[in-house]
Amino acid sequence: MALIQCHFFSESLQLSTSMTVILPQQTRAQIGMQNVQKQERHQTLYLLHGMSDDDTIWLRRTSIERYVAPLGLAVVMPQVHRSSYTDMAYGNRYWTFLSEELPQICRSFFPLSDAREDNFVAGLSMGGYGAMKWALSQPDRFAAAASLSGGVNRARVPEEPQRLRDYTLTFGEDSVAGTPNDLFWLLQQCESSEGPKPKLYQCCGTEDFLYADNVLFRDACRQTSLDFTYEEGPGTHEWGYWDRKIQDVLAWLPLNGEVSGNR
Repeated sequence: MALIQCHFFSESLQLSTSMTVILPQQTRAQIGMQNVQKQERHQTLYLLHGMSDDDTIWLRRTSIERYVAPLGLAVVMPQVHRSSYTDMAYGNRYWTFLSEELPQICRSFFPLSDAREDNFVAGLSMGGYGAMKWALSQPDRFAAAASLSGGVNRARVPEEPQRLRDYTLTFGEDSVAGTPNDLFWLLQQCESSEGPKPKLYQCCGTEDFLYADNVLFRDACRQTSLDFTYEEGPGTHEWGYWDRKIQDVLAWLPLNGEVSGNR
């Protein structure tokens, strides 16, 4: 695999930012690694970080590079700070950056496929929200999306002062419910829309402080016709759990192009 720390300028953000990228590389002499490159334009997983982290965190806290090496899968990990992957009420346009600018920039820099069946998104905590938001908002772009311990209920206003401050800076004073920032609303919009629908995967530890919100979103997903997988078990909001579950996500991804009739 090739590991790239990429610093570039974003027109949407009007500032220099960064992303960490893993690219497939076919090797034969590298000891201890089975590296595969399956196609010229790589299948791609956009892997999103949580609120207190950055674009390097998946690489630092898990073995994601080792896990994707035999899959021939590129991984793009962007930096969005504490934005909740949203055009912030009092801040920058991170949703526009993520959903419009980032894929174009990545495909201009790297040999990434633009085919729907070759693109996937996943994330943890805040990134789990971002992954579901992106795939449900643009189902024609993604074959699959996964949330690990996701902050999926943005309609619930937090009470803790720091989280309330972040919430207000991101979403403003108006309610998120029934807007494009509400996953429950997006789920219904995706369900009723024409065209392809992404496969969805959700997991959460039963001791996680976000477990109750994840159960609500699980139940909402089960009321739709979308291809939906849910897993739960012992676990809190921590990297040991996410390192294990990202391996399950990679095993679940439709990397062979079989997208349950949604192509």
